[in-house]
Amino acid sequence: MRTKLALLLAVLFAATALPAQSPYKIVDKWKIGGEGGWDYLLADPSAHRLYITHGPRVEVLDTTTGKSVGAITGLHSTHGIALDAAGKYGFISDGAGNAVVVFDRSSLATVATVPTGGQNPDGIVYEPSTQTVWAFEGRSKDVAVIGTDPGAGSLAWKVLATIPLPGKPEFPAVDGKGNVFDNIEDKSLIVHLDAKTLKLIDTWEAGCTSPSGLAFDVSGARLFPVCDGNKMAVIDSKSGHVLATPSIGDGPDAAGYSDANKLAFASSGDGILSVIDASSPDYKTIQSLPTAPRARTMAYDSGADRIYLVTAEFGPPPAPTDAVPRPRPPAIPGSFTVIVVGR
Repeated sequence: MRTKLALLLAVLFAATALPAQSPYKIVDKWKIGGEGGWDYLLADPSAHRLYITHGPRVEVLDTTTGKSVGAITGLHSTHGIALDAAGKYGFISDGAGNAVVVFDRSSLATVATVPTGGQNPDGIVYEPSTQTVWAFEGRSKDVAVIGTDPGAGSLAWKVLATIPLPGKPEFPAVDGKGNVFDNIEDKSLIVHLDAKTLKLIDTWEAGCTSPSGLAFDVSGARLFPVCDGNKMAVIDSKSGHVLATPSIGDGPDAAGYSDANKLAFASSGDGILSVIDASSPDYKTIQSLPTAPRARTMAYDSGADRIYLVTAEFGPPPAPTDAVPRPRPPAIPGSFTVIVVGR
């Protein structure tokens, strides 16, 4: 009896010692083709869509098939996408156009173009409690807050306020209750803004160097900026205290968070997708999945528990010049691809 009990306890211990979640892996690749660079992408789980900025256009894919459902075209140089809470409109930061483009999500038709008044709108987010769009501008180092006047109609979008920032902003995140956060890349800071008063209320150390992508555990009040030096920081969004700095890949540009699985993600230019256990107080890196070189931007799809990354094949870099001492290798036309990661 004692032997059987010991064996049973050993089996139960081994079962509880196994990882609670199976590892992620590459499950598909969708070739989009075309030409031009890219920046952020955004998943819409309820509509089964993936929005991808791609040069002067935004590609829109059906995430159940990987097929194109259309594109928003006629822009200059796209950077980010935001979606309203009602499922009606989307918003694109058109960097070279110094504008935010509003589009209809059912037809993908452009319905408004709003000049921001600043330079190079980049990271962009919709703030649902105030129904405003926040476009963070890299060159003018500010944020343009866009909304409508009460009773003016849903298409009467305009800049309601411009808030100066202490440096070059990167990716933003919101909690849905009026709190807006953003990385300040050149100063290694996090800023906390109030969407209701339209004021900057806190400036915190990011805990790592040159933060770019930013994910947010809203229920747990944890921010996850990803940085140079192979680090992600974990920051208490109420106090600004740095809680941990788990290791990630080199050259990250985007982050994601799964509330259901309590996992944080970072995609890096060295072709590594890092997975961090956010349920543990030490925030361990539990997986480093090889993806593809330069697959440094990503979107997390909470409905399918999938991560989408984009990259392309590259030719040899051009010769360096005084103006461009470290030229980037050009993307080979037609090679632009979405990498689908799941379990």
